[in-house]
Amino acid sequence: MPESILVVDDETGVRTSLAGILGDEAYEVEAVGSGEECLAAVAARRFDLVILDVWLPGADGLETLARLRETDPELPVVMISGHGTIETAVRAVRLGARDFVEKPLSLEKTLLVVRNALSQRRLEAEVRTLKRKLDQRYEMVGESPALQALRAEIARAAPSNGRALIFGENGTGKELVARAIHNQSRRARGPFVEVNCAAIPEELIESELFGHTKGAFTGALAARKGKFELADGGTLFLDEIADMSLKTQAKVLRALQEQRIEPVGGAGSVAVDVRVIVATNKNLEEEIRRGTFRDDLYFRLNVIPFRVPPLRERREDVPLLARHFVEMLSAEHGRRPKSLTPEALDVLARLPWPGNVRELRNIIERLVIMAPGKQIEARDLPASLLEGLPADVASAAASLESAPLAVAREEFERQFILRRYRQCGGNMSRTAEALGVERSNLYRKMKAYGLLPVRREEA
Repeated sequence: MPESILVVDDETGVRTSLAGILGDEAYEVEAVGSGEECLAAVAARRFDLVILDVWLPGADGLETLARLRETDPELPVVMISGHGTIETAVRAVRLGARDFVEKPLSLEKTLLVVRNALSQRRLEAEVRTLKRKLDQRYEMVGESPALQALRAEIARAAPSNGRALIFGENGTGKELVARAIHNQSRRARGPFVEVNCAAIPEELIESELFGHTKGAFTGALAARKGKFELADGGTLFLDEIADMSLKTQAKVLRALQEQRIEPVGGAGSVAVDVRVIVATNKNLEEEIRRGTFRDDLYFRLNVIPFRVPPLRERREDVPLLARHFVEMLSAEHGRRPKSLTPEALDVLARLPWPGNVRELRNIIERLVIMAPGKQIEARDLPASLLEGLPADVASAAASLESAPLAVAREEFERQFILRRYRQCGGNMSRTAEALGVERSNLYRKMKAYGLLPVRREEA
């Protein structure tokens, strides 16, 4: 589809000439003669570029530009004028114009400016798309009370510069919390630098954090900035902080106290402005008692503590997370998103998930790749997962491995209805409401599955 350009000029000759030149270059061109017509045209359809004259009847070009920026800040605008001054050009650029071209217009220069403006627009659109994908990858998905409370804590703490200590089990999403704090802080435009302290050998951790000078050690062929310096003006996230040696902990403590670092092999220090966020899956107070973690560093870091709940404490988020991962991972693997059946979601929600969100993500990725149909059903789940289910659900789910599809669906529906019926205290109306079905329809199903006599005997 050709890119579209709106030409705005009160001179008929200029409009006609520009429309012809740009049309010959395979652009789709529309031309109008006033600022009011320009605003109406932009409101009526999408344009990729506006070429706007400064001197116009009624609302002039600069006023029109200001109103365009209010309605569509991402729409690129190139200003043209036969009576341009440096002051006018500066005002136009400050208002958001991409470029300023003086009349009489040079064919080569005009086409170059148009190509550059459109190329920059495409690059910016690509960056926005990539950012959306990145934001989706690091999104905290869920609506459970536990996650909502965590979001509220982040919102309160993020605008400050207070150091944060995030603790939680492996796979709960501690990095997502750190990124959320950064993105909602006044440092959001600054860098977010992450260091996994457990993944870096002890002999290299100081160089990684504080940088080194040329020749500081064997293999240091050039000077290199450390993570503290790279994070200047932003946030430094130290993951698995408890795996850091006592020697390195002492240097980190000094850097936090003085806001200065000393590169390995260097004679001087470098000032840094960094907000430090750390995370661990260990009990730091227990590590202090064992003598493997400094208590003064702990007190320096534990300004704002955050606890990330394990997935078993927010089971209601499992269906939301599962659908989120299906959509995201299907796009990553170039596949059409599959749907998850209610039975599959119910099994997933009842699992203990010792590996938390990371384990769920890995299972969904396997299902996205390996499940044969358009739907992910309970029988597609790995058999190893059923070991964590209650006996009644495990037996029903396990039977799906060899049963015909119709039988498997009926058995799972029977177990699903029975569990909801028990959860609702044997109240038919509440059960029907919880399942989203008519009461009469639920009664017929329960009678067909033999659930009503069973319930009476139990009562």
